[in-house]
Amino acid sequence: MSARLFQIVALAALPYAASLAQDLPGRGLAQHPFLYCGEWQNRSLDRQTIHIVRGGKVIWSYTNPLRGELGDCTMLSNGNILFSRQFGASEITPDKRIVWNYDGPAGTEIHTTFPVGPDKVLIMQNGNPAKALVIDKKTGKVIREQILPVRDPKGVHGQFRHIRMTRAGTLLVAHMDLGKVVEYDAHGKEIWSVEAPSAWAAVRLKNGNTLISGNQRGYVREVNRKGETVWKINKNDLPGFPLYTVQEVSRLANGNTLINNWAGSAPTEQWKQVAQLIEVTPDKKVVWALRDWDRLGPASSTQLLDEKGTPEKFGLQR
Repeated sequence: MSARLFQIVALAALPYAASLAQDLPGRGLAQHPFLYCGEWQNRSLDRQTIHIVRGGKVIWSYTNPLRGELGDCTMLSNGNILFSRQFGASEITPDKRIVWNYDGPAGTEIHTTFPVGPDKVLIMQNGNPAKALVIDKKTGKVIREQILPVRDPKGVHGQFRHIRMTRAGTLLVAHMDLGKVVEYDAHGKEIWSVEAPSAWAAVRLKNGNTLISGNQRGYVREVNRKGETVWKINKNDLPGFPLYTVQEVSRLANGNTLINNWAGSAPTEQWKQVAQLIEVTPDKKVVWALRDWDRLGPASSTQLLDEKGTPEKFGLQR
């Protein structure tokens, strides 16, 4: 497949989920072309798969041969896929050749792998100590390293999920175990923070606000520079579509918000009652809900391929 074609290409609400309507809003798999991956597929760390969906069909899939969860995946402008795999990170071509690879040291976990410019990648390496790294893919050299505070140095799995670099070069860090989001400057100095229980991800929006997801707390929250909540969705705010574990969230160009509604903690037999992806308008109307467990697993990270912008140029701040 050519690169061009590749580019085109806690559960209190469970009883409520059983009443989900059969007719879901939107067009199912045909609503958007998208790249999709998720943590703990089939309640396992083995044979974890990334999918590309276009025209209502899964047109490409890649199963990671190594053990580990898939929690962060991005299609680059050249058609390659950059992804985290819990115990490392990789970049593969459309024909599934590995062109870059990073193995985390023993005792570490990696759940953030995101492009920073055409040749660099941001890694969040959970561990003791926990380190945010910017790596030059061509040379393998670490060109930026910052040790980040954690609540439990030995509780590696629960320290961080997604962090991102802003257009200003600062690090926006969702401290999952500390329950807050912190922005650090290039020297590692804290310049902004807000309380955010169980923060799984945080992204800086074009309006200067920050969009935060609440993991098992089941919330999406937009806060301004003063730390005030200006928009939010809680676990049961969307009738018929309860939020379970909110992982990656993104703000679309049309103002809607895409929610990855992970349900891996629910019993397997209840997964098919859960909408994996939910697109909601600013006034909290659900315009797309995807529930397709026959082809897709739990949702952690989704890149809509019809959104404009180049990830390497911070055009896509998922």
